[in-house]
Amino acid sequence: MRPGLVLLPLIAASVAACDGGLLSTGDEPAEFPAPDRPVSGIGTYSIDSEDQRDSRGEAQTVMDLAELEPGMTVADIGAGNGYYTLRLAKRVGENGRVLAQDIDGDALARLGRRVERQRLDNVSIRRGEPADPRLPANSFDRVFMVHMYHEIEQPYEFLWRLWPSLREDGQVIVVDKDRPTDQHGIDPLLLSCELERVGYELVAFKDAPELLGYYAQFKAAATRPEPGEIEPCRGDSVAHEAPPIERPTKREKA
Repeated sequence: MRPGLVLLPLIAASVAACDGGLLSTGDEPAEFPAPDRPVSGIGTYSIDSEDQRDSRGEAQTVMDLAELEPGMTVADIGAGNGYYTLRLAKRVGENGRVLAQDIDGDALARLGRRVERQRLDNVSIRRGEPADPRLPANSFDRVFMVHMYHEIEQPYEFLWRLWPSLREDGQVIVVDKDRPTDQHGIDPLLLSCELERVGYELVAFKDAPELLGYYAQFKAAATRPEPGEIEPCRGDSVAHEAPPIERPTKREKA
């Protein structure tokens, strides 16, 4: 067996070790603002089957827009059963790496079995925390969050802890629906506001029917604010109160 292959017993042990409570991040306690908006429940929203998603070219479209190339290192946040994990692994190839992350231990166990069956040497699995993706610093060319951002209970802390994981020129990819946050979506203006408050800049935006929503791409800004300096966006009202903006398309700078 090749060294990179994920072994199910190791995955199960890792998941079991987390069940007793949240792991320490090693950081000093910090005060982050709560979001001024509802949060969708986890696991209450179903999406189409993998075959249906493939028939629309969903993953292919996202990876093309993200300019994902062989050899890149990527993270799949909220990986679930692994729809994106498997396709990302194929795209980055044997010289690339995929870290599949989720807070659901059962989902990770199922994904681990799937990874083992398909002998995906370039995939590793890690359990995250609701407010911390627990990603290694300076490690990722792309971080994907597909149809899950609206479920993050503490988005400002989560995004703040995600920021150091990006390499130079690393990007965060968000795919979501343009609908209220308690209906499994988020207005793209509100999404942009929340990421910008934590130290990200919008790089590209595209309405994409094949994604059943929109595609947004961000990069890390030059600096990241201290937790106490973060001012929360004003909920779903931001879309109505903010002046109209021209949403950038691919390769247009925000």
